Amino acid sequence: MKKLLALILAALMLLSCAAFAEDFEVSQDYSDIPIEKTGDYDASGDPAAELIFTSVSVTGDSHTTAMSAFADAVKELSGGSVECKTYADGTLFSSEVEWDAISSGQADLAYISFPTLSTQDGLEWCAMVNSGYFWASYEHMTSTLNDSEVGEKIFAEIEEKTNVVPLGAYYLGSRVINTRAKEINSYDDMAGLLLRMPGSEAWQNLGAALGANPTPLSFSELYTALSTGAVDAQDNPLPSDISAKFYEVAPYIAITNHVVDSIIPCINKDKWNSLTDAQKAAVEDAIAYAATVNDTLRIASEEAAIAYLEGKGCTVTYPDLPDFIAHVQQYYADHPEQTETWNMELYEEIQALAK
Repeated sequence: MKKLLALILAALMLLSCAAFAEDFEVSQDYSDIPIEKTGDYDASGDPAAELIFTSVSVTGDSHTTAMSAFADAVKELSGGSVECKTYADGTLFSSEVEWDAISSGQADLAYISFPTLSTQDGLEWCAMVNSGYFWASYEHMTSTLNDSEVGEKIFAEIEEKTNVVPLGAYYLGSRVINTRAKEINSYDDMAGLLLRMPGSEAWQNLGAALGANPTPLSFSELYTALSTGAVDAQDNPLPSDISAKFYEVAPYIAITNHVVDSIIPCINKDKWNSLTDAQKAAVEDAIAYAATVNDTLRIASEEAAIAYLEGKGCTVTYPDLPDFIAHVQQYYADHPEQTETWNMELYEEIQALAK
């Protein structure tokens, strides 16, 4: 874990020197990140295996870049016995059918979210992972899921209840709040705000926990709703704010980081079981390498986003997070009907790792 963070910081120093274009293009170069083999395995003489990796992530996004990094690394580490074909931009499967595709084996690899996993029998507790301030930080999330016994337990249960095998966790981003007409510096500033949230119950609950009046609205309608005042605020990771140009109509940005999010690269269980032990080791090392690539580029993108937005005349504030956290956690405590599917023992284990 320390090596991963060191690589990320080193790459961030390199990336921070680059100039970002008007349309916010962040360098996707990862050539300075070395591919590392962690075991004494040799898959070069094993039967040939082909992997199909599907994703709805777009070209130029770090998750798409990580797919290419994985494909290059797994071929090198397996001595050529494992090759991976990548299909991004939803060209092979849309987000609506991606889970069915990997579960059935129509695809071998895909990025799966905790909300998607929460729709599966026995995994309803996964919904708690995207609740407000579940993760204290990127480091808390990444070290728990990728480098702890608790993470191993989480992945083992997912494997037991589904036909996929989780291979790690990649950083997706941290959600912040944009407002049209006022700064957010404290939890009390959220009172009365019409905050657009996705329409599902869990997201609406999060909006209420943040102290706002959650308003369900489709993403495609959000820019217009902000410009007309139909809603006062929205929440998304910073790169999404820029790509959708929400900052043009909601120029006050509060770095609340109320959801630190991840996606899980998963492999179809039948495909996984068809690989040799040496090939599995090569896949695991390649996934870890691609995680470093993704997280390095993702964090660089978020860092660059703040400078970009300030350059556009936006006001960026850093609210009192302990105040936010206390109120959000108290909200969930006061609404046990919203947490009845959570695994509270696991919840407490995970929270303890942040201390």
